[in-house]
Amino acid sequence: MCGFSACILLSEASINGHSSCTERTCARCNGEIKCGHEANGAAKGLTADLKASINLINHRGPDDSGIWVSANEQVGLAHCRLSINDLSSAGRQPLHSSGNQIHAVVNGEIYDYDRLRRECETVHNYPFQSDSDSELVLALYRIHGAPDFLTHLRGEFAFVLYDNREGTQRVIAARDRYGIKPLVYTRIGSKLLIASEAKAFLPLGWKPHWDVRAIADAGWMFDDRTLFRGVRKVLPGHYLDINEQDGLRQVKYWDAEYEDKSKPETRTIDEMIAGVRERLVEAVRLRLRADVPVGIYLSGGIDSSAIAGIVTELARNEKVKIGNEEATRVTCFSVAFPETSGFDESHIAERTAAWLGVKTIKKTVTEDTLAEDFEDAVFHCEHHHFDLNFVAKFALSTLPQEHGVKVVLTGEGADEHFAGYPYFPGEFLREADEAMPNSQLSQNNDLRNDMFKSVQREMKGIWQKAGATAYNDRPAFASIAGVGATDMSDNLLAWHPTAPIFATWLQNLQSIHDCRKTVLNSHPSDVQAKMRSRWHPLHTAMYMWNKNSLANVLLSCLGDRTEMAHSVEARTPFLDHHLAEYVNRLPPSVKLRYSADTASDTGELGPIWTKSSVALQSLDEKWILRQAVRPYITDELYKRKKHPFLAPTRWAEGGPLHRKFKTLLTQEAVEKLGFVNWETIEEAMEIAWGETADPMAFRRLVYCGAWVTLSQRMGVAKADESDWEATLQ
Repeated sequence: MCGFSACILLSEASINGHSSCTERTCARCNGEIKCGHEANGAAKGLTADLKASINLINHRGPDDSGIWVSANEQVGLAHCRLSINDLSSAGRQPLHSSGNQIHAVVNGEIYDYDRLRRECETVHNYPFQSDSDSELVLALYRIHGAPDFLTHLRGEFAFVLYDNREGTQRVIAARDRYGIKPLVYTRIGSKLLIASEAKAFLPLGWKPHWDVRAIADAGWMFDDRTLFRGVRKVLPGHYLDINEQDGLRQVKYWDAEYEDKSKPETRTIDEMIAGVRERLVEAVRLRLRADVPVGIYLSGGIDSSAIAGIVTELARNEKVKIGNEEATRVTCFSVAFPETSGFDESHIAERTAAWLGVKTIKKTVTEDTLAEDFEDAVFHCEHHHFDLNFVAKFALSTLPQEHGVKVVLTGEGADEHFAGYPYFPGEFLREADEAMPNSQLSQNNDLRNDMFKSVQREMKGIWQKAGATAYNDRPAFASIAGVGATDMSDNLLAWHPTAPIFATWLQNLQSIHDCRKTVLNSHPSDVQAKMRSRWHPLHTAMYMWNKNSLANVLLSCLGDRTEMAHSVEARTPFLDHHLAEYVNRLPPSVKLRYSADTASDTGELGPIWTKSSVALQSLDEKWILRQAVRPYITDELYKRKKHPFLAPTRWAEGGPLHRKFKTLLTQEAVEKLGFVNWETIEEAMEIAWGETADPMAFRRLVYCGAWVTLSQRMGVAKADESDWEATLQ
């Protein structure tokens, strides 16, 4: 529901574990001193810098803003607010405890608010000062301390909290369990800067440089690095703890766990279906609470359609309010591509809306739209992407704002927890499912092994058709996580730019590093041990995807960054951790289910499937989700195969996109990056257009177009070989 910036001034001793911050904190709000002390020049300067910082991310919260600086000028907090709950001035941030000793800026939503607030008030006598859900961060911290208070937080959030009680000097910067909300930080001399987006660091003295290692070895996709040197992400399910004893540490407070494949729980299918349905409905119900209207992003898939069906059922039959409106009709927003592209699903979304009797508003994304919005979308995302679907999501997110809707529910997370993506079947087939020994694939190893080989072949064909990297003859790579984790690394790296796009000096340095090491090293040794011996390979693959691509790519450029660019808060019921923890413990064979009848009507094939994908189509992805949401969706959706949200890759020569990239990717602009091979981009420009367009060439232009945009808009310095070594410091 906002954006924020924080500046913490630390001495070298503090960074190494001994804080110099010992003074009590004055209570200030928006730069006004409330304890009688006068602000000195340093405080005024910091306040001005913080104001400039949040102005750069004002899109995250255009409704209000606030700045607070501690009396010793050691800590500054700034916040721009998107008002969702408690629209009054009492909900203004930064937030302060009743004794003005604990202070916080909070981004996102905390759910189950009514129960948690009642417990804090009646059991612990906590005096709330607003009706904002964000104040729960202060209350729960005051009551339970860290890290215990984090276990009570349910939702999507990122926050910075400063505890200046006598005898305590502590800063905590935390991110939600799946990384739905962004949180990045960097150091500049004695300053630690923390913000929702890296661009907020620019007025605070940050001079951006490329992290060429993170770009070349894919580290920005898989660990805590970003595209920018020295700028790090707080990892999902982690928090920064800065205190006088330990200095700065990143601490894990939550992680996903899966069923032990050798000790499966015994449950009936009906029990598991009911368990999923009950938890999903509750997750949706909690996310309808708001003091503003709530809408839904509705695609042609089962995930968002199930949410729309559940919301409609809750509103009509249980009279649950949809945001601040007592309505029985929810507003849905859909995106459409030109029908001739083969990527348009809007007609299915319209049929779903008609079946539910809900209102739908459609945004048609044309080639002109993609060309016009490309640079703005990149600037908000702050990283490259392999597809133009993020630009389409950027365009879609203009609709809620235009129609007075600040909150939307989305279907992200369903594919991650219910095995919806086409690279999961190979890992499902790698081993028999001991949790369901009577299933056909568990009893027939020959059938399962044959299907495993077929699926691997079919996936390579899909990757090649889409312009991704299909790895064939890669050197052997030993990992304690096992061969399944190694193969999944290749799937995760399918959208990583290949070596020819990089300058010769970077190719030479990159050649000594196998990017699969980047992927596997992003998981600690205890997790790799579970991958090797405790989890079924399907669950290993799902864990890897959720920690890597989901958190660092999808929830960014197809989630928060493109939504909040237009001041729209998206809520993700499928990423409710109560639901996810239940689903993670379910057997692999209820997430993917084998059906010998591949001739059944699964609808149109869409842009990724081919008639030769026989083995892949014989597995019903998200099977238990389909059963759980059957009452809320149409027969068409119940039977339909997964269609990823992708944009077309074939566009006419001389059209708007061709002109855009010709203008953007000049030799001067590309060579100014310092790490890109101009000849590769020049060649790609020749073969990426028209009826015979090479999709991999087109994706290279999209990658490089993003880098050039960020270089120009954020003033990133030209890279050279010294940047490779600088990233080690």
